Amino acid sequence: MLSMKNRKTGPALAICAIGGMAVLAGCSKDPNSAGLEYMPDMYRSPAIEAYVDYGQDPYYFGDSLAKAQRATQSARLPVEGTIAFANSEADAAFNFPYPYPHTPEGYEQAGRELHSPIAMTEATVAQGKALFEVFCIECHGPAGHGDGTVVAKGGYPPPPAYDGPQLKDLPEGKIFHSITFGRNIAMGAHASQLNQKERWMLVQYVKYLQNGGKMPGQQAEQTNPVANAAK
Repeated sequence: MLSMKNRKTGPALAICAIGGMAVLAGCSKDPNSAGLEYMPDMYRSPAIEAYVDYGQDPYYFGDSLAKAQRATQSARLPVEGTIAFANSEADAAFNFPYPYPHTPEGYEQAGRELHSPIAMTEATVAQGKALFEVFCIECHGPAGHGDGTVVAKGGYPPPPAYDGPQLKDLPEGKIFHSITFGRNIAMGAHASQLNQKERWMLVQYVKYLQNGGKMPGQQAEQTNPVANAAK
């Protein structure tokens, strides 16, 4: 028979012992460890890394296979010739692979055969201007005269003026080809920054600057996209 004193202290000692074991079990030398956690997935979601395949459950396949899989990047480039999905039939053509190679022959062929699938309007020219001011103005300057800040402050040689003798009559196919692959040493490729539709709108703004800042066949004061947009 337990004495009255033992009956009172026994449960207290058991509770203390369990609490002490829990405290000790929760201790860890790893500063990033949260210690002992009771059902952690119920309140702390696991960290998921982007582009990593978490498909294999280590409970079924083992830790080694799961770790090897999670250490392998799962994102891959599309298969060559893959055509991206377009939400509208009108935009489907812009997702087809570019057919002209990055060669002098491809550049000349694009100049002869390649034409914009987008009608040149004040709206598309205005969209092209917005893209120009993000990607081109630093070198080519606000009016396409080759006097951008990179040239003025960086000491780099100026690119030819759009309305100058070297580029004034440059076909739109060659402009598009140059934006896609880059041109010479100074101008880099922009195919990764601009999709095909954006490149064509940029081409239209270059044509606008080639024509002295006015739409073909019209007067500058009547066709300024910025002025018209403000009306």
